[in-house]
Formats: sequence, structure tokens, C-alpha cells
Amino acid sequence: MSHGLALLLLLACAPAVYAEALTSVERATLPALPVADVQADLQTLDDQLIAFSPDQAWRLSADARQWQPLAWQGAAPRLLSLGGNGKRLFALAEDGNGRHLEELVISGNQIQRKPLAAWPSALTWASFAVMDDRLYVAGSASDGDKPVIRQWNLATPGTWADGPAWPSQATRGELIAQTRALYVVEDGPAPQALWRHDSEAGWQSKPPVPGERVPGSLRMLGQAHLLMLVRGNAGADAASPADAPARLMSYHTITSAWAQLPDAGAGAVVASGAYKNGLVWYERGADGVVHGQSAQLTAGKYLLKWMDWLVIVVYLASMIGIGMYFYIKEKRNSTSDFFVGGRSIPFWAAGVSLYATNTSSISFIAIPAKAFETNWQYMTNNLIAVLGLMFVAVWIVPLLRRLDLMSVFSYLETRFHPAIRMIASALCIAMQVGARMSVILFLPALAIATITGISVVWSVILMGVFTIIYTAMGGMKAVIWTDFVQVFVKMGGAMFAIGFIIWHLKGGVPEFFATAMAEQKMHTLDFSFDLTKATVWGFIFLVIFDVVLTFPKDQVLMQRTLSTKSDKEAGRSIWAFAAIMIPGGFIFYGIGTALFVHYKNNPERLNPLLPIDATFPLFIAAELPPGVTGLIIAGIFAAAMATLSSIMNSVATLISVDFYEKLAKNPNQKKSVLFAEVTTVMVGLVAIGLALLLSRYDIHSLFDISIELAGLLGGGFAGAYTLGMFTRRANSAGVAIGIGCSIVLTFIAWSFNLVHPYFYLAISILLCIVIGYLASLLFPAPTRSLKGLTIYRDVE
Repeated sequence: MSHGLALLLLLACAPAVYAEALTSVERATLPALPVADVQADLQTLDDQLIAFSPDQAWRLSADARQWQPLAWQGAAPRLLSLGGNGKRLFALAEDGNGRHLEELVISGNQIQRKPLAAWPSALTWASFAVMDDRLYVAGSASDGDKPVIRQWNLATPGTWADGPAWPSQATRGELIAQTRALYVVEDGPAPQALWRHDSEAGWQSKPPVPGERVPGSLRMLGQAHLLMLVRGNAGADAASPADAPARLMSYHTITSAWAQLPDAGAGAVVASGAYKNGLVWYERGADGVVHGQSAQLTAGKYLLKWMDWLVIVVYLASMIGIGMYFYIKEKRNSTSDFFVGGRSIPFWAAGVSLYATNTSSISFIAIPAKAFETNWQYMTNNLIAVLGLMFVAVWIVPLLRRLDLMSVFSYLETRFHPAIRMIASALCIAMQVGARMSVILFLPALAIATITGISVVWSVILMGVFTIIYTAMGGMKAVIWTDFVQVFVKMGGAMFAIGFIIWHLKGGVPEFFATAMAEQKMHTLDFSFDLTKATVWGFIFLVIFDVVLTFPKDQVLMQRTLSTKSDKEAGRSIWAFAAIMIPGGFIFYGIGTALFVHYKNNPERLNPLLPIDATFPLFIAAELPPGVTGLIIAGIFAAAMATLSSIMNSVATLISVDFYEKLAKNPNQKKSVLFAEVTTVMVGLVAIGLALLLSRYDIHSLFDISIELAGLLGGGFAGAYTLGMFTRRANSAGVAIGIGCSIVLTFIAWSFNLVHPYFYLAISILLCIVIGYLASLLFPAPTRSLKGLTIYRDVE
């Protein structure tokens, strides 16, 4: 009760959400256009601003002080329409041979023309958009005809394929791609209609442009915004005059909300285009002179206050303190102490640690971002996984706990062959370090960089080094007990964020649910049979193979159950894990929904320059009061460090037990512990390096990337456990063939983008099971005793 009152007091005292925009606009003057009649089309290609007249072209110099002429390779065509995505530029051009669609490429100071496949009919106009290696073109054969959209594969050029034409009577429109969807802004008087198309929903009408867009000013910005100059207002009965003032406005493609940016706007615009992080245009002043303007969006950093730093420092110091406590107390003379905590961990602490490890920074940052962008479909995995964990608690975990293992891959050696153990262990190490640690380390670094202004590079190093120190010092006991503390830190911060948003909604809880339900943001269960989507059937398929049959493959999770006092306690730890999973899932997906409701009401508070994965960190930095921001930043640290420390310790266990103790001459306990400590440090440093590499790429969703990599790397060895524990006939030769074939075939499925990334892991496991079992039939059956190695306890 007292905790609830404290939360209400904090919410009541928290300042209301600000109404002003977070981004600012920096203006600069551009040199005069070199074309006398100012009929220019401004385009960006490889960060260069190009001005095209109907038959000439110029490039803005690097210092933005002069226009430099560009020569055409061959005769200059007459350009009718231009467009692209900033990296590739396309044109509808006319020459002596008629009208053609072609790509324009700049080489040195020369423009080269590369013709595309012929359009089925003569074109009078065209608008271009590029998405997923496909070029989309809207056009028509005559001005009076309804436009059509066709697509062309840029990766494997062929012929034009019919695309989806928007359901309107408009004769023309401007096409653009953003957030894996096509958008069309129709020509005509204000308000101009806005249409959106994706593969799932088809064409949908969206809130119209609040006025009339300035031709040429429509552009994509960041991962989820459209930017344009808009004349007049939505209530205008007719088109705004060409010399009417224009406002700089953004449209957020996820919340479908319009926002006006803090800028003086533009006068009588005669030419406009996209450039860097904003727009450029030329406007005719009252004196009749044409002036060039550049408007670039910028966003400051949200520096932490002293209260925030105090909370963070106390948190980090306590983590180091726990590691040091166990380093001094335990002395760690045996690998059992370092890897499995002397098998003395109570089941409830192991269960909480299982949840802490399973809810990394991916849960704290990427899952809210995914729910913000889409809905709760991935929550289905939590619901179904709980049922799978019940089976694991009763059958799987007690079996392995009785074997008294430290590396779960020791089972594969006993059941099959040492080579199978080492292959599977090596694949697991690659998956954990490559697919999980790098993403988990990069996400909180993104949050820190967003909030404090510290670069992502230094943020990655800071996070990695702190985690390395307390993990290497404290071993498994430090990992589990820091996990225990971290769960309460991150869950407390997450619940406060949801409560803060709902508290500041004018309509409170009813408005929150009304907005979320109207936009289907809480939609969870998808029973369709579409393999390209995350459906209930896909999650059932995944849970059966990834949880029920192959839970032992995850050394990170299994190591906690192996640290308990008995096989009964091990099973109870899984029950504790399952009990926390569903409410925890509702909290993290609820954050994403709360963010959607908040930013739909306050679109000006978004920063178009940040990736979608930075939405929650942005909210933490810009909206929450001092002290609370520090608490939630500590929660982000906790989410990342709990999983990072677990993976570091587990990977060190695998390298030490599966490789060092197998290959080293005369290893003893002290040498093994020292090797494990050094290995922990090295694994952490490798993860830091991979996270820094990851930071160099503009990734749409790190949640999807982590799932994809885990499927490609993790399924090959996971099926070996099913073959070992659920069959009597599988043998080492057949399992080896199954592992190799499953990896190859899964990579083939990935290369052709055949199914949703969530299916890769289950497909790889299934392939390993089927191929491994069939291949085992080609070799003699196992002759060794299988007692205690399968679920069939009577087998000798």
C-alpha cells in the first residue's frame, strides 16, 4: 500500500508533458541557381545536392558556396520527372527516341544514363519510390487517365510487374516509401489525400495533408517520418496560391500524426528538394529576387541532472560491490564455485535470475519499440512459452540436473560423441556472442547516447567494462544475486513509465485503452497461416522445438538450474521463471503501447532523426523528471548487465569445460578458474568490439535482427538434444549430418527470404531432428547403455 501511495505522489509531482517541439531547425543560405528561369528540380544523390533544369545539371560544391556544372554522357535529354531515395536517382526523360525511364548515375563530373525496361505504354508523368531493392513508379499514359503503379526488381532486372494502384479518382500523386510501406500524396486542392500501402493491409486512407504540399518538398526522414512544406490549411476550399507562405511539417508514419516544426517557414517557393536532414528550396522575395534556403533539423542532448547521476552511480557501485563481496568471500578454488555457485542457489533466486537473464536490454528497449511500431503479436510467444516451460520443469531439467553437469553440452558427449559436444558448444558460443551480446550491449549504449550525449562508442565501452569487472570477480553467485537486484530496478522503472504516461493523459485510463484499441495496438493473437508473419501457429511451432524439445541447448538459462541444490529445486526454478514471464511481458509490451498513445497526442515531441529503437530512451530523457530518469537509466543498465553477465559467465564455462579442460595438459582447479576469469574478460572485449561494429549500421529493428541471428546460428545444434533425449536410435554420425545439413538449408531459406525470421530457429531445429534421425538409420544403433540419458528411464 505504501509503495502505491509513493508512486501516486511521484506521478502527481511530476511535471506535465511539454508541448513544444524537441527538434530545432537551422537555416542557411544557398547560392543563386545558375538557371535563369528558375525552373529547376532539386535532387539528392549520395549526399550531393543536384539541380536539374530540363536539359542541364549542376552540383552544389562541398562548401555549399557555388553550383558546379555537370556534363551529360552523350546528348542531354529533356527531363520530365525525377525521384529516388537519395542513394539512387531515376528519371522520366525524353530524347529523339521518345520517352524513357532510366537511372541517372554521377561519375566524376559526368552524368551517365542507364535505361530501364520499357514501360508498357507511353508515359506523360512519373513519380518514383525505392523500397527493398524494388523501384516503384506511379504514372499514366495521358493526363486524364487514372494513374497506375508498377514495380521493377533492381537486384535482378527483368520486366515491369503490376503494382498496387491507390483507390482514388485523383489523376496524379507523389509517391514515396517509408517504414516498409508506400505513401501517395494526391495532387489537388487542400486538404490533399494521403494513402498508405503495405503487403498486409493494402491501401489505407490516412489523415490528409493539413494544407497543400509544395511540389518537390516531400521526402522521407529517419525511419518513420515524412517531411514536406505545406501551404494553407486543411480547411481551405481551394488550392493555395503558388506564392502563399509554406510551413515545415512532419508526418509520423506509426502514429499517423502531423506536427508543425519550429521554423519561420518559406515564402513563394519556386523549387524545392530533400537535402541531408531537411529540405532546401528557392523562394521569390517581395523584391522579385530568388533566394536559396536550407532548413536542417537538429536535436540537442538531454543531459542528466545530478540526481540522475547519483542514482546511476549508486546502482553501478552496488553491482561492483556484490562482485567484490563474492570474490573476497568465496576464494573460488574450484570451477564448481565459479560456474555453478557451488550448487547452493535457492530455487526462487535461480528463477528470478532466469527471468532477469531472459529479459535483456532487448526486452527493455527493443520490445517497447516493436510494440510501439506494431502491436502485441510477439507477446504470443510469452503466453505459449509458459506452457512449454511446465513440460521442461517436469521432464527435462530434472533429468539433466541428476547428471551433475556444468556444461550442458557434456550431455551430448555422454549420449553421442566428444566431437558432437565440441561442435555444438562452438556453435552456441558463436550464437551467444554474435547474435545476443552485441545487440544487448549496443541497445543500452544507444539509450545512453540519446540521453547524455556520450557517444555510442564510449557508452558501449562503459557498459561492457563494468559488466566484465563484476562478472569476472564474482562468478555465478555474483551473477545470480545481481540479477535478483536488477529485476526490481528495471521492473520498477518500467511500471513508473507506464503510470507516468497514463497519469498525464487528459482522459486517463479510458483514453489510454480507447486509443490503443482503436488502432489495434493490443492485438495479440494472429491465427492466419501466413508463414511470412508472426502467427500463433508459428509461435506454437517455435515453442515446441525451441523450449519443449531443446531447452537444454541454452547454457545461459540451464546454468542457473544446474546451480540449485537438487533436481527438485531445479524444476521449481523453472516454475518461478514461468510465473514471472507473463506479467513481465505485459509490462514491456505495455510500455510500447503507452508510448504510442503519448506520441499520437504529442507528435512534436518525437525526434525524426532517431531510430525507432530509440523511442523509449527518448521518452526517458525528454519527459521524465530528474531522479526518475536516473532510475530508469539504471533499469536499462540492469536489463543489459543481467544478460551480459550471464552470457559472459556461461560462455566462459563452455570454453573452459568443453575446450580447455579437454585439450589442456594436466589442468587443475586453480588453473581452470584462472583461465575462466581471463576468458570472461576476453569474451566481454569481443562483445564490445562486435557492438561497436553494429553501431556503424542503420538497423531498422534490433529485435528482428537478434531473432534472425539466433535462428541462423542456434538451430543447428539444438535438435541434437531432441534426438538424444527423445529417441533411442539416434547416433553420433547421424546427428553430425543433421547439424550440418540444418545449418546449410536454413541459410538457403534465409537467403531467399522464404519465411518470417521468427521461423528460422524452429525450421533449423526441425531439419536437424528429421535429417539426423533418418541419417542415423544408415549407421549401427548405439550399443552403450542409455540409462538416465533419455526420458525413458527404464532404458539400459
